[in-house]
Amino acid sequence: MIVLRYLATVLAGPLLLVGVIWVLQGLNILPGSFMTGQIIWAVYGAPMALAGGAMAWWVNRRR
Repeated sequence: MIVLRYLATVLAGPLLLVGVIWVLQGLNILPGSFMTGQIIWAVYGAPMALAGGAMAWWVNRRR
């Protein structure tokens, strides 16, 4: 069971990070990409960041 918790945490980290980067680029806060200023990337990134954060919280919460 610890292996699954570790694997889920390892997968949740990049999911959260990429989601936050997409939101920041979509909102024109983080420049330097073709995604900068395209609001659709913020729309794609928000659920991705929420899913990554929720997964990290859920697998690491105390029981």
